[in-house]
Amino acid sequence: MTGPARWGRTPALIATDVDGTLLDDDEKVSARTRATVLAAVAAGVPFVLATGRPPRWVPPVVDQLGFAPMAVCANGAVIYDAEADRIVAARTLSAEVLAELAEIATRVIPGAGLAVERVGRSAHDTATPQFVSSPGYEHAWLNPDNTEVSVEDLLSAPAVKLLIRKAGAPSADMAAELARHVGIEGDITYSTNNGLIEIVPLGVSKATGVAEVARPLDIGADGVVAFGDMPNDVPMLAWAGLGVAMGNAHPDALAAADEVTVTNGEDGVARVLERWWP
Repeated sequence: MTGPARWGRTPALIATDVDGTLLDDDEKVSARTRATVLAAVAAGVPFVLATGRPPRWVPPVVDQLGFAPMAVCANGAVIYDAEADRIVAARTLSAEVLAELAEIATRVIPGAGLAVERVGRSAHDTATPQFVSSPGYEHAWLNPDNTEVSVEDLLSAPAVKLLIRKAGAPSADMAAELARHVGIEGDITYSTNNGLIEIVPLGVSKATGVAEVARPLDIGADGVVAFGDMPNDVPMLAWAGLGVAMGNAHPDALAAADEVTVTNGEDGVARVLERWWP
């Protein structure tokens, strides 16, 4: 582990990314990590998931943890109460902004496919098709919830994020190219290098989402320890009182963090939390 050996206080709130951070490479919460998290929660410390995942992909993580924490989803655009299965808040891109972003994306990244994430009142609200894609969209991962529609229909309703996909293209290169054109329409991020970019409403990030959860608890950034591994974690790592990057983290996450723990496959989250809950 590099960086400061200790933080000068006990965490008032723990926030962690999911994939590549809390979960190991088999998408499991290890017994060691689960035990340490449960010890922190038993001590009265709020635990928050902060993920690019939509709410419908949170229940498998909840099942492994053995309790249902609050979840900041869609890179900060959605606050989800996993225990009550309720969408607490959602920040959306308007249909007008989606249309502007789609025009830019398809112009500067020829051949890119488009998709949007929408939310209803719960994780699996059947009244709202939640992952909607343009014809021929190539998924970066298995997504059985996909609804394929025309581009016009895809852009016809507000969404919590727009996904831009070009198989085989480096995400970092796509993000750099889009950043030259997107301007004030939205914030660009990515959680995989596999040709997938995500645009969320301007000013929205995991940091703003965790802050929204922490505010009613009267917890400021200085009381938060946060864990992450990818560029979509950078705002949260920089904002938190103690930002911890995983040993497997992207260079941007490493640069934003206060310290670096070991990898997600080596119980990196648990090894930090065990300072307070051994």
